[in-house]
Amino acid sequence: MKIAVQKFGGTSLHSVEMRARVCEIIRGTMEEGFKIVIVVSAMGREKDPYATDTLIRMAQEVNSHPSPRELDLLMSCGELISGTLLACQLSGMGIETRLLNGQQAGIVTDGEHGNSHIVYVNPGSIMHCLENNVTPVVAGFQGISEGGEITTLGRGGSDTTASALGVALNADVIDIFTDVDGVMTADPRIVSNARLLDSVTYNEVCQLAREGAKVIHPRAVEIAMQANIPLRVRSTTSGSIGTLVTNQVLGASKNMRFIHDRLITGITYTSSLAQVRLNCDQLREKKDVELQVFKSLARAGISVDFINVQPELILFTVPADRAARAAEVLKKLELEPEIEMNCAKVAVVGAAMTGIPGVMARVVEALSSHDVPILQSGDSYTNIWCLVKKEYMETAVKALHDQFELGNK
Repeated sequence: MKIAVQKFGGTSLHSVEMRARVCEIIRGTMEEGFKIVIVVSAMGREKDPYATDTLIRMAQEVNSHPSPRELDLLMSCGELISGTLLACQLSGMGIETRLLNGQQAGIVTDGEHGNSHIVYVNPGSIMHCLENNVTPVVAGFQGISEGGEITTLGRGGSDTTASALGVALNADVIDIFTDVDGVMTADPRIVSNARLLDSVTYNEVCQLAREGAKVIHPRAVEIAMQANIPLRVRSTTSGSIGTLVTNQVLGASKNMRFIHDRLITGITYTSSLAQVRLNCDQLREKKDVELQVFKSLARAGISVDFINVQPELILFTVPADRAARAAEVLKKLELEPEIEMNCAKVAVVGAAMTGIPGVMARVVEALSSHDVPILQSGDSYTNIWCLVKKEYMETAVKALHDQFELGNK
């Protein structure tokens, strides 16, 4: 049995016309001989009637801090609405369907409300559907704890649902349908000659996603990578085959591998950051100050990134909307943080840069030649990132895209 898991995002489901396009994609895949498992997100985006953000805002209008349990119950409704409507349209085309919520689909989570992780998947109900020529439509973004509580999987949770089901079913491919053609070398809204990538490795797309690219959630990639199941990032509207994410050529011999001769895969960014700086004398005078700083921020629920710790300097970033709260926490420790607002993180990503000298020099050259000051920098095996003022972000992205010759050829 050839199995494809196909996930459709909110923009693919927000209207009757878009869902009709989704139905045609599903029917075309079935004609290729696949049994299909469909995973849906909530319809539309923020301000649309049944989008997840709309549901959250409705709860917050009556209670600024709603119970996480009740909020999960409310948020889980978005996917049920879109799944029901899609199932009805497919049935109207003569495709027998069955809508399954997270529990019915066998998705068991660790029980953390708002950001659950999947513990295991029991695909029995889904396999029963496939074996009886019924196409299951699964509400993404949700599961059930072993204690019977409905929980949601956090942002990008429908991608995670699709990958988890793909692994549990040993699917041949997982398709992530969205409103872009696939993975690009940069954001085409910033870089006019950004190029569609035919293929990327799991690691590369993970890094792109973690550094700001919105095409797929990194947790979904990590799950698919565990079983080496190919992912495709595709457009619902263009008909493009999109970008293949795998370490192996789809449909080719198991001994064949992609050969990546490109140094850099893409440029991405994260905006709306604030840099926090703690200096010299205040650090010398306090014992275990680093531990106190990061434990206090964690207790306050503030996520930190881009961390540099030196004997007389601590630097890190926080989301801009959490900067004031971070300052409050640090002042309670009798520290005086310097906060640099309106920052952005720009990243150069490429699996082939490991061990190659001169990459950082080219990054600095590109930014300095366009008069972009670097506030902070860091690197890993597969990426180099620089913190800049937000006003320079687009210039930095374009400069780096040109420096590494990533545009259309």
